[in-house]
Amino acid sequence: MNTEQVRQLGKKLIDSIGSVIMGKNDVVTLTVTAMLAGGHVLLEDVPGTGKTMLAKAIAKSVDADFSRVQFTPDLLPGDITGVSVYDRNTGSFSFHKGPLFTNILLADEINRATPRTQSALLEAMEEKQITADGETRKLDGFFFVIATQNPVETYGTFPLPEAQLDRFMMELTLGYPTAQETKRILSAHLASDRLDDVSPVCSISDIAEAQKVCRSVFVHDCILDYVRRILEATRESDGIALGASTRAGIVLLRAAQSKAALDGRNYVSPEDIKELAVPVLSHRIILRAGERREALSASAAIERITAGVPVPTEKWN
Repeated sequence: MNTEQVRQLGKKLIDSIGSVIMGKNDVVTLTVTAMLAGGHVLLEDVPGTGKTMLAKAIAKSVDADFSRVQFTPDLLPGDITGVSVYDRNTGSFSFHKGPLFTNILLADEINRATPRTQSALLEAMEEKQITADGETRKLDGFFFVIATQNPVETYGTFPLPEAQLDRFMMELTLGYPTAQETKRILSAHLASDRLDDVSPVCSISDIAEAQKVCRSVFVHDCILDYVRRILEATRESDGIALGASTRAGIVLLRAAQSKAALDGRNYVSPEDIKELAVPVLSHRIILRAGERREALSASAAIERITAGVPVPTEKWN
């Protein structure tokens, strides 16, 4: 597989998902970009904007195992990792796998669960393994988490800790559709459930091959320096209490490799970095209290930084 084949694969996925999630092609494209980069996605928005529908559309577009977990305050870590059950006939314990043992996991309303249960996802998302009853068990090679959450102001929610937020490659927001798009959605869903018409357009092996191609996309030294300067700018900004980490820079570069491959290119451009900086970095910084009072969002802070950091250009002799 080459970058042109990755572009064609991405188009099929985006078209398939877009048949259900109408008018949100940018969010769909970013979600596919994260998946091919080997990352995970956090969707934050108010209820009813299509977060769960987007996750289900992705799961149905890929011929892979799918699990859905509805996070609630009484959910325990063992409910998602699995538990050992005593068998009276054999006199021994046997491990019953939880919903984490899948390829695509929808963690619905993740911030309704307690931090203890939220943290059960950390090891699985970062290392593709879980540890239960003192034994470590590997997950399948392809493991993609799509988590949804309501705004923290919603009643009965627990804000995700910074350590878990850092495990998500991107934080995305669907937002409300336009008036014309709303009418299209209402009309389309009256006739039938759009998800029923979605069928797999690729397999796990196709995704694995595409991920290898994405990781081989060329990154010039000037791009590395560009990302370094963006990271340093987040740490030196007066309005940011905690800047982006080195891991954030690595994740940004991997996402840029994936975006370049989806565009059919075998190299990363500065525009890839600028376009992905907000969804990749905004949830990895913490604003100062004064900035929050002035309603400056993390996204606006990242946009201001990328606008101020000089873009690398080709030098002519």
